Amino acid sequence: MAATETRTGTVRFRDLETGVWLLEADDGQLYLLAGGDRKLKKNGARITAEGAIDADTLTSAMVGPRFVVSSYRFL
Repeated sequence: MAATETRTGTVRFRDLETGVWLLEADDGQLYLLAGGDRKLKKNGARITAEGAIDADTLTSAMVGPRFVVSSYRFL
């Protein structure tokens, strides 16, 4: 996995397959959210998160690279 990075954006839920949680980053990129905890999963919440981008893992959602969250805060 890549080095730790910071992303700011809006948490979104998409009803694909069994449902996926995304980070719609302020730079326009979509990331599949991984890691974090249950409190992170609030549709429409604005967050700043630290984590690593895992572009090597394939997922069934196919919405963007996985962003593995190590810490976050609500804005």
